[in-house]
Amino acid sequence: MTQTTKARWERMQTDETRKVADLLRTKFPKVDAYRYNSASIRVRVIDPRFEGKSTAQRDRMVEPLLKQLPPDTQRDIINLLTLTPDEPSKSLKAQFANSEFEDPSPSLL
Repeated sequence: MTQTTKARWERMQTDETRKVADLLRTKFPKVDAYRYNSASIRVRVIDPRFEGKSTAQRDRMVEPLLKQLPPDTQRDIINLLTLTPDEPSKSLKAQFANSEFEDPSPSLL
């Protein structure tokens, strides 16, 4: 995929967000991350192991890896989206969150 045909969020990836995704992929194969604005990184982790777990439980599964990141990077991860593979098709809330990740609304910063 060329730069012009990439999804908007893919064009928003940086070296820093690629490192975030690479680290998380050591335990979770489907991870995406991008810098939404100068103060915010968005991360999406899709994994079937999240099935039946609360958002807090899912976050606890991911947090040990996030704690390995530099403190500045950790502080900038404002949006951590943890989904099961089929959640966006079953839940309106998950569908909206995933859509916002895929096609981010313009940042005010």
